[in-house]
Amino acid sequence: MSTVAEVRTADVPVSYDPVAKVLHWLTVLLLVAQFIVAWTMPAIHRGMKPVGLIGWHVAIGSGLLIVVALRLVWRLTHRPPPPADGLPGWHGQTAAITHWALYVLLLAVPITGWAAASARPWLVRAFGLLPLPPILPTGARIGFEIGDYHGGLLVWMLFGVAVLHILAALYHRLGLRDTVLRRML
Repeated sequence: MSTVAEVRTADVPVSYDPVAKVLHWLTVLLLVAQFIVAWTMPAIHRGMKPVGLIGWHVAIGSGLLIVVALRLVWRLTHRPPPPADGLPGWHGQTAAITHWALYVLLLAVPITGWAAASARPWLVRAFGLLPLPPILPTGARIGFEIGDYHGGLLVWMLFGVAVLHILAALYHRLGLRDTVLRRML
């Protein structure tokens, strides 16, 4: 005869499901590619066309937006595993805040890039294939101003929160030697 605690534990997943894992690692892959392209592409000036690395930047960023939107829908409709046993409550609270900050920034950075591209007027195609409609009129001044936040404050905030997330995962794996990182592998 099993106890109530054993029954509850048996129904609760101990790791993320395969779809969540694939979406997570696809997000990581796209984000790393995007940072590399963004830091190596030329500065964008008025009248430039989205060719070469700039075209890659737009394609990867718009694809990243679609993957993150799918990931967010999956996260909202599928329960993640509970926090690891034996960790202080503030670990779970900090993880939740960090994850939601990542979601917000992973949406805000591509959306602001899309707005800036729309003002140029550049055709935005997710992964270079799926056309997305412009979200601002051509020449909209706010689009150029939003572009400054896209390539400045927002991207640095995303970079900082992503590094914090990575360091926390490494702390759990190498410092605490618990199963937190293994749940996403």
